[in-house]
Amino acid sequence: MSFYSQSFPHLKLEIKKTHQLWVTLDNPDQMNAITTPMIESLVKVLKTADFDQNIRVIVLTGAGKSFCAGGDIKAMLEKSGMFEGESNELRNRYMHGIQQIPRAIEEISTPIIAMVNGAAIGAGCDLSMMCDLRTGSSASKFGETFTKMGLVPGDGGTFFLQRVLGYSKAMQMFLTAELFEGQKAYDFGLLNFLFEDSKLREETEKLADKIASLAPVAQSMTKKAMKISYLSDLSTSLDVLATFQGISQRTNDHFEALHAFNEKRKANFKSE
Repeated sequence: MSFYSQSFPHLKLEIKKTHQLWVTLDNPDQMNAITTPMIESLVKVLKTADFDQNIRVIVLTGAGKSFCAGGDIKAMLEKSGMFEGESNELRNRYMHGIQQIPRAIEEISTPIIAMVNGAAIGAGCDLSMMCDLRTGSSASKFGETFTKMGLVPGDGGTFFLQRVLGYSKAMQMFLTAELFEGQKAYDFGLLNFLFEDSKLREETEKLADKIASLAPVAQSMTKKAMKISYLSDLSTSLDVLATFQGISQRTNDHFEALHAFNEKRKANFKSE
Protein backbone atom coordinates (compact mmCIF):
# COMPACT_ATOMS: atom_id res chain seq x y z
CA MET A 1 0.00 0.00 0.00
CA SER A 2 1.38 3.41 -0.96
CA PHE A 3 1.75 6.20 1.57
CA TYR A 4 -1.06 8.20 -0.09
CA SER A 5 -3.58 5.35 0.10
CA GLN A 6 -3.34 5.25 3.89
CA SER A 7 -6.09 6.60 6.13
CA PHE A 8 -5.30 9.91 7.86
CA PRO A 9 -7.45 11.54 10.56
CA HIS A 10 -9.49 14.45 9.18
CA LEU A 11 -7.67 14.29 5.84
CA LYS A 12 -8.29 12.64 2.46
CA LEU A 13 -5.65 12.16 -0.23
CA GLU A 14 -5.90 11.57 -3.96
CA ILE A 15 -3.23 11.31 -6.66
CA LYS A 16 -4.29 12.82 -9.99
CA LYS A 17 -2.42 12.57 -13.28
CA THR A 18 0.60 10.99 -11.53
CA HIS A 19 2.14 14.27 -10.37
CA GLN A 20 -0.74 16.00 -8.53
CA LEU A 21 -1.48 15.36 -4.85
CA TRP A 22 -4.92 16.56 -3.79
CA VAL A 23 -5.25 17.01 -0.02
CA THR A 24 -8.77 17.49 1.33
CA LEU A 25 -9.42 18.76 4.85
CA ASP A 26 -12.05 16.29 6.03
CA ASN A 27 -13.98 17.51 9.05
CA PRO A 28 -17.18 18.61 7.27
CA ASP A 29 -19.47 18.42 10.31
CA GLN A 30 -17.44 21.31 11.76
CA MET A 31 -16.86 23.10 8.44
CA ASN A 32 -13.38 21.54 8.35
CA ALA A 33 -12.33 23.32 11.55
CA ILE A 34 -8.71 22.56 12.41
CA THR A 35 -8.16 19.78 14.93
CA THR A 36 -5.02 18.31 16.50
CA PRO A 37 -5.34 15.10 14.42
CA MET A 38 -5.74 17.23 11.28
CA ILE A 39 -2.59 19.21 12.14
CA GLU A 40 -0.55 16.05 12.64
CA SER A 41 -1.91 14.47 9.46
CA LEU A 42 -1.37 17.56 7.31
CA VAL A 43 2.19 18.17 8.47
CA LYS A 44 3.16 14.52 7.91
CA VAL A 45 1.60 14.40 4.44
CA LEU A 46 3.09 17.70 3.26
CA LYS A 47 6.61 16.80 4.41
CA THR A 48 6.40 13.37 2.76
CA ALA A 49 5.04 14.80 -0.50
CA ASP A 50 7.77 17.43 -0.63
CA PHE A 51 10.39 14.68 -0.54
CA ASP A 52 8.59 12.67 -3.24
CA GLN A 53 9.95 13.46 -6.73
CA ASN A 54 6.73 12.20 -8.32
CA ILE A 55 4.69 14.93 -6.63
CA ARG A 56 5.15 18.19 -8.54
CA VAL A 57 2.16 20.15 -7.24
CA ILE A 58 -0.13 19.93 -4.19
CA VAL A 59 -3.76 21.08 -4.18
CA LEU A 60 -5.31 21.81 -0.78
CA THR A 61 -9.09 22.03 -0.46
CA GLY A 62 -11.96 21.26 1.93
CA ALA A 63 -14.66 18.58 2.09
CA GLY A 64 -18.26 19.62 1.59
CA LYS A 65 -19.17 23.28 1.17
CA SER A 66 -16.37 24.83 3.25
CA PHE A 67 -12.64 25.23 2.84
CA CYS A 68 -11.79 25.66 6.52
CA ALA A 69 -13.67 27.46 9.29
CA GLY A 70 -10.53 27.90 11.39
CA GLY A 71 -10.73 27.03 15.09
CA ASP A 72 -13.43 24.92 16.72
CA ILE A 73 -15.68 27.42 18.55
CA LYS A 74 -17.20 24.71 20.76
CA ALA A 75 -13.75 23.56 21.92
CA MET A 76 -12.77 27.17 22.62
CA LEU A 77 -15.85 27.67 24.78
CA GLU A 78 -15.25 24.42 26.64
CA LYS A 79 -11.49 25.08 26.95
CA SER A 80 -10.92 21.58 25.60
CA GLY A 81 -8.59 19.85 23.13
CA MET A 82 -6.13 22.26 21.58
CA PHE A 83 -7.67 25.10 23.64
CA GLU A 84 -7.15 23.45 27.02
CA GLY A 85 -5.18 25.08 29.83
CA GLU A 86 -4.26 28.58 30.96
CA SER A 87 -2.20 31.22 29.14
CA ASN A 88 1.29 29.71 29.20
CA GLU A 89 0.00 26.22 28.44
CA LEU A 90 -2.02 27.63 25.53
CA ARG A 91 1.11 29.38 24.28
CA ASN A 92 2.94 26.05 24.23
CA ARG A 93 -0.01 24.33 22.57
CA TYR A 94 0.08 26.88 19.76
CA MET A 95 3.83 26.61 19.33
CA HIS A 96 3.81 22.82 19.25
CA GLY A 97 0.38 22.47 17.65
CA ILE A 98 -1.14 24.62 14.91
CA GLN A 99 2.09 26.55 14.34
CA GLN A 100 3.58 23.35 12.94
CA ILE A 101 1.49 24.02 9.81
CA PRO A 102 3.00 27.39 8.79
CA ARG A 103 6.49 26.14 9.65
CA ALA A 104 6.01 23.05 7.47
CA ILE A 105 4.43 24.92 4.55
CA GLU A 106 7.11 27.63 4.60
CA GLU A 107 9.83 24.96 4.26
CA ILE A 108 8.14 23.12 1.38
CA SER A 109 9.54 23.62 -2.12
CA THR A 110 6.67 21.90 -3.96
CA PRO A 111 4.12 24.43 -5.32
CA ILE A 112 0.85 24.45 -3.34
CA ILE A 113 -2.52 25.62 -4.66
CA ALA A 114 -5.39 26.35 -2.26
CA MET A 115 -8.68 25.56 -3.98
CA VAL A 116 -10.98 27.63 -1.79
CA ASN A 117 -14.29 25.90 -2.37
CA GLY A 118 -16.19 27.77 0.37
CA ALA A 119 -15.59 29.64 3.61
CA ALA A 120 -11.97 30.25 4.62
CA ILE A 121 -12.35 31.98 7.96
CA GLY A 122 -9.79 32.89 10.62
CA ALA A 123 -7.11 30.21 10.66
CA GLY A 124 -8.73 28.84 7.49
CA CYS A 125 -8.09 32.14 5.72
CA ASP A 126 -4.52 32.10 7.02
CA LEU A 127 -4.05 28.54 5.78
CA SER A 128 -5.07 29.55 2.27
CA MET A 129 -2.63 32.50 2.41
CA MET A 130 0.23 30.13 3.28
CA CYS A 131 -0.23 28.48 -0.12
CA ASP A 132 1.42 29.78 -3.29
CA LEU A 133 -1.74 30.32 -5.34
CA ARG A 134 -5.46 30.43 -4.61
CA THR A 135 -8.34 29.46 -6.89
CA GLY A 136 -11.98 30.08 -6.07
CA SER A 137 -15.50 30.81 -7.23
CA SER A 138 -18.53 32.82 -6.12
CA ALA A 139 -18.76 30.41 -3.16
CA SER A 140 -15.33 31.40 -1.84
CA LYS A 141 -15.41 33.50 1.32
CA PHE A 142 -12.46 34.96 3.26
CA GLY A 143 -12.43 36.60 6.66
CA GLU A 144 -9.88 37.48 9.33
CA THR A 145 -12.39 37.41 12.16
CA PHE A 146 -10.00 36.96 15.10
CA THR A 147 -10.65 40.36 16.71
CA LYS A 148 -14.39 39.76 16.36
CA MET A 149 -13.86 36.78 18.65
CA GLY A 150 -11.46 38.63 20.96
CA LEU A 151 -8.42 36.82 19.57
CA VAL A 152 -5.23 37.36 17.58
CA PRO A 153 -4.13 35.21 14.59
CA GLY A 154 -1.91 32.81 16.52
CA ASP A 155 -1.23 30.61 13.50
CA GLY A 156 0.88 33.14 11.58
CA GLY A 157 -1.76 35.15 9.77
CA THR A 158 -0.05 38.51 10.31
CA PHE A 159 3.01 37.15 8.47
CA PHE A 160 1.27 35.52 5.50
CA LEU A 161 -1.66 37.81 4.73
CA GLN A 162 0.43 40.95 4.22
CA ARG A 163 2.79 38.96 2.01
CA VAL A 164 -0.19 38.27 -0.28
CA LEU A 165 -2.09 41.56 -0.05
CA GLY A 166 0.41 44.12 1.22
CA TYR A 167 0.45 45.80 4.64
CA SER A 168 -2.49 48.19 4.25
CA LYS A 169 -5.02 45.70 2.89
CA ALA A 170 -3.98 43.05 5.42
CA MET A 171 -4.42 45.56 8.24
CA GLN A 172 -7.86 46.41 6.87
CA MET A 173 -8.94 42.78 7.01
CA PHE A 174 -7.64 42.25 10.54
CA LEU A 175 -9.07 45.46 12.02
CA THR A 176 -12.51 45.30 10.36
CA ALA A 177 -13.12 41.50 10.39
CA GLU A 178 -14.85 42.14 7.05
CA LEU A 179 -15.80 39.22 4.80
CA PHE A 180 -14.73 39.07 1.16
CA GLU A 181 -16.65 36.78 -1.19
CA GLY A 182 -16.30 35.68 -4.80
CA GLN A 183 -15.62 38.60 -7.15
CA LYS A 184 -14.89 40.95 -4.26
CA ALA A 185 -12.24 38.54 -2.94
CA TYR A 186 -10.68 38.30 -6.40
CA ASP A 187 -10.64 42.08 -6.87
CA PHE A 188 -9.07 42.56 -3.43
CA GLY A 189 -6.27 40.14 -4.27
CA LEU A 190 -7.24 37.17 -2.13
CA LEU A 191 -7.75 34.93 -5.17
CA ASN A 192 -5.36 34.47 -8.10
CA PHE A 193 -8.04 32.81 -10.23
CA LEU A 194 -11.83 33.12 -10.13
CA PHE A 195 -13.74 30.33 -11.87
CA GLU A 196 -17.39 29.39 -12.28
CA ASP A 197 -18.66 27.28 -9.39
CA SER A 198 -19.28 24.26 -11.62
CA LYS A 199 -15.80 24.47 -13.16
CA LEU A 200 -13.71 25.20 -10.06
CA ARG A 201 -12.33 21.68 -9.65
CA GLU A 202 -11.80 21.18 -13.39
CA GLU A 203 -10.01 24.50 -13.87
CA THR A 204 -7.90 24.03 -10.74
CA GLU A 205 -6.83 20.63 -12.03
CA LYS A 206 -5.82 22.26 -15.34
CA LEU A 207 -3.78 24.85 -13.45
CA ALA A 208 -2.10 22.12 -11.39
CA ASP A 209 -1.36 20.19 -14.56
CA LYS A 210 0.23 23.27 -16.13
CA ILE A 211 2.48 23.78 -13.10
CA ALA A 212 3.37 20.08 -12.98
CA SER A 213 4.33 20.13 -16.67
CA LEU A 214 7.18 22.58 -16.12
CA ALA A 215 10.71 21.73 -14.94
CA PRO A 216 10.21 20.51 -11.34
CA VAL A 217 13.70 21.29 -10.02
CA ALA A 218 13.59 24.81 -11.45
CA GLN A 219 10.04 25.30 -10.11
CA SER A 220 11.07 24.28 -6.60
CA MET A 221 14.18 26.44 -6.54
CA THR A 222 12.33 29.43 -7.99
CA LYS A 223 9.70 29.11 -5.25
CA LYS A 224 12.43 28.91 -2.61
CA ALA A 225 14.23 31.91 -4.13
CA MET A 226 11.00 33.94 -4.08
CA LYS A 227 10.53 33.30 -0.36
CA ILE A 228 14.15 34.10 0.46
CA SER A 229 14.14 37.24 -1.70
CA TYR A 230 10.99 38.57 -0.05
CA LEU A 231 12.67 38.58 3.37
CA SER A 232 16.28 39.37 2.36
CA ASP A 233 18.36 42.19 0.94
CA LEU A 234 19.44 42.34 -2.71
CA SER A 235 22.93 40.94 -2.08
CA THR A 236 21.59 37.87 -0.29
CA SER A 237 18.98 37.34 -2.98
CA LEU A 238 21.54 37.56 -5.78
CA ASP A 239 23.85 35.10 -4.00
CA VAL A 240 21.00 32.60 -3.67
CA LEU A 241 19.97 33.04 -7.29
CA ALA A 242 23.53 32.56 -8.55
CA THR A 243 23.76 29.31 -6.59
CA PHE A 244 20.36 28.04 -7.74
CA GLN A 245 21.09 28.98 -11.35
CA GLY A 246 24.41 27.14 -11.17
CA ILE A 247 22.53 24.03 -10.07
CA SER A 248 19.60 24.31 -12.48
CA GLN A 249 21.80 25.00 -15.51
CA ARG A 250 23.43 21.60 -15.14
CA THR A 251 20.27 19.55 -14.67
CA ASN A 252 19.12 17.06 -17.30
CA ASP A 253 15.78 18.88 -17.35
CA HIS A 254 17.50 22.07 -18.54
CA PHE A 255 19.12 20.27 -21.46
CA GLU A 256 15.87 18.47 -22.22
CA ALA A 257 14.21 21.91 -22.45
CA LEU A 258 16.92 23.14 -24.83
CA HIS A 259 16.57 20.08 -27.08
CA ALA A 260 12.77 20.34 -27.00
CA PHE A 261 12.97 24.01 -28.00
CA ASN A 262 15.25 23.26 -30.95
CA GLU A 263 13.13 20.29 -32.01
CA LYS A 264 9.88 22.25 -31.60
CA ARG A 265 8.30 19.71 -29.26
CA LYS A 266 7.03 19.63 -25.69
CA ALA A 267 9.73 18.93 -23.09
CA ASN A 268 9.53 15.76 -21.02
CA PHE A 269 10.86 16.70 -17.59
CA LYS A 270 11.96 14.00 -15.15
CA SER A 271 13.11 15.94 -12.07
CA GLU A 272 16.73 15.17 -12.92
